[in-house]
Amino acid sequence: MDFAYSEKVNQLRKRLSDFMERYIYPNEQTYRDQIAASGNPHHHAEIVDDLKAKAKEEGLWNLFLPDDEYGAGLTNLEYAPLAEIMGRVSWSSEVFNCAAPDTGNIEILAQFGTPEQKRQWLLPLLNGEMRSAFAMTEPDVASSDATNIQFSIHREGDEYVLNGRKWWISGAARERCKIFIVMGKTDPNNPDKYRQQSMVLVPRDTPGFTVKRNLTVMGYVDNEGHCELTFENVRVPVSNLLGEEGSGFAIAQARLGPGRIHHCMRAIGGAQYALELMCQRATARVAFGKPLAEQGVIQDWIAQSQLEIEQARLLTLKAAWIIDNLGKKAAQNEIAMIKIVAPEVFTNVVNRAIQVFGGAGVSDDFPLASMWAHGRTLHLVDGPDEVHKRSLARSVIRQLTR
Repeated sequence: MDFAYSEKVNQLRKRLSDFMERYIYPNEQTYRDQIAASGNPHHHAEIVDDLKAKAKEEGLWNLFLPDDEYGAGLTNLEYAPLAEIMGRVSWSSEVFNCAAPDTGNIEILAQFGTPEQKRQWLLPLLNGEMRSAFAMTEPDVASSDATNIQFSIHREGDEYVLNGRKWWISGAARERCKIFIVMGKTDPNNPDKYRQQSMVLVPRDTPGFTVKRNLTVMGYVDNEGHCELTFENVRVPVSNLLGEEGSGFAIAQARLGPGRIHHCMRAIGGAQYALELMCQRATARVAFGKPLAEQGVIQDWIAQSQLEIEQARLLTLKAAWIIDNLGKKAAQNEIAMIKIVAPEVFTNVVNRAIQVFGGAGVSDDFPLASMWAHGRTLHLVDGPDEVHKRSLARSVIRQLTR
């Protein structure tokens, strides 16, 4: 296995880092100010569109998509370090049209969408003209087991009728979120529990569809929102089916492999940023007669953080390499491991940085408190830690007891 960055990747890393230095970091306060001035926490900050135009001009666009017909044609291993750079600032991925949940939705539309679905939804998403959401999780069942979902998708003639509730649907609070990929049961009595589910495309303006409320995260109101949705006799044409009936579970699994690489590398980028902030603060502040950076416990935290970040980075790159070379199924263990490790590293490092910052660390004068709240949710999204540990343990037991 060779994780060394190629010359192409190093050039992209430099171009992306330069863009971040020139345009993203200097505009972090501008982003916050524009949202605050609008009076709407879900406002689309104008600076994002300004910078999207610049990113397009510089060819830093749709970098995540391995299909070179639609994207940059990078492998997962090539894209991973770019995701890490974008992960340093929570909103920067959107500037490059590389933000979740659009990335996963674009991938499955490109893979499973009909020509008409691609024309109507994929192309505007690729152009950054709209946003999308993925609606699977439900409030009344443990949705970490996707076979539990109860959402009803019932066919009547040339239409599907949708009924049920979804929640924690990321991105749904934004008016620019125009299309929802909704997972539900079309065949609840199928003896194969993995063939009961299907996915359909639901436009935002469909009658009977309601964004009921946005859910806060540790008290924070996320700009894109994590919403509860209701569907009351929502009707869409049968042509809005994604893939085939009964293929919903398989499509969901296809979506999650590369998406977890993206999530984890963004988390590692956030952890790296927190470590840098920690080091800067420790060098600048004096306590008990010497800089914090000379205190033994602070040095231990810095060293431990660097160890954890590098281990998580290498493990994620390994998972990306296996997906690229052997396929997602062969990378099952590694995908589970990085989904466990990366959120833990992120929250550990940010927590240490908060402690070094003292009272300032839990304020909104610095990004650490918000970063920690976001990092804590990563222990749950795309399946909680415990589900991945269960899967990993079962695999290890099988391997070691043959």
